[in-house]
Amino acid sequence: MSIKTRTFAALSSAVALSFSFALASPAHAADAKAISVKDAWVRWLPGNLPAAGYVTLVNAGDKPVDLVDISSKDYGDAMLHQTVSSGSSQKMVMVDKLTVPAHGQVAIAPGGYHVMLEDAKHKIAPGDTVHLTLKFSDGETLDAPFAVKPPAQTK
Repeated sequence: MSIKTRTFAALSSAVALSFSFALASPAHAADAKAISVKDAWVRWLPGNLPAAGYVTLVNAGDKPVDLVDISSKDYGDAMLHQTVSSGSSQKMVMVDKLTVPAHGQVAIAPGGYHVMLEDAKHKIAPGDTVHLTLKFSDGETLDAPFAVKPPAQTK
């Protein structure tokens, strides 16, 4: 094989490789996670009392996505609840899903939606970090760290 032929072959391979990366880039961008979390924290309570998790879910995608399941390696049970007011009383109701609007966000915050965390699998205290796994209707799964804060914490 002549030098001219090898040079042409090398250049052809480089161009083909560059072209394939250029084609792959938009696909990679489309595969970026649409959902992210911010301000994730847990209000710890003493003893064996349930804790409550709070977070803001942000959807950078073009379509609404539902939060459909929550689990944790740190707790035996993790369930999405909503505090509902009825006159002078309040009650917690379990929620099957929570929609995060396209290009929007939803707050899971004190007084509204919250993640009820029961049956801690190990000792948990303020200053710790626990992890919750959030599953969405589009198939996305997100492992999110939650800072554990004392009972008086409101944010």
